[in-house]
Amino acid sequence: MHDDPTTGEGAGGGSGRRRTREQTPEQRALGLLARREHSRKELNRKLTSRGLDAVEVQAAVDRLAGEGWQDDTRFAESLVRSRAAGGHGPIRIRAELATHGLDREAIARAMDTFEGDWAETARDLVRRRFGPAVPDDLALQRKAADFLIRRGFDAACVRAATRFDPDD
Repeated sequence: MHDDPTTGEGAGGGSGRRRTREQTPEQRALGLLARREHSRKELNRKLTSRGLDAVEVQAAVDRLAGEGWQDDTRFAESLVRSRAAGGHGPIRIRAELATHGLDREAIARAMDTFEGDWAETARDLVRRRFGPAVPDDLALQRKAADFLIRRGFDAACVRAATRFDPDD
């Protein structure tokens, strides 16, 4: 049999599909990093959970970090920006950063990159979610305070946003 260029089928027959080579850990990590920033810990976890060898994964992540493709500082700053924009407070963001294997200093540096005011962010959230009546309605103040606490805002931000003291 001869190859038929019109159908893509060759002497071996078949569907004309190319066989895909198994991707290396480095290629898979780059694929993940092309979509969004990942922490080193997160990349290691994702790749090993897909059945890749842990030693090879660690080496690949180390190479990518060395070449600048993966950067925990950049990841942390990106996470702070996105979570703050999504209405989350500093307590929750710090906790999430810690789950990604970042140390206290790295978390503090990332949190320092936030250019807004946490209390103002909390006030904006309360205004958007509960309207202008919060300062005059004790039940609404409590509801707004609970909402902000669940979102990761501290007591000072809650007081500033609701005029309600959750410590009372």
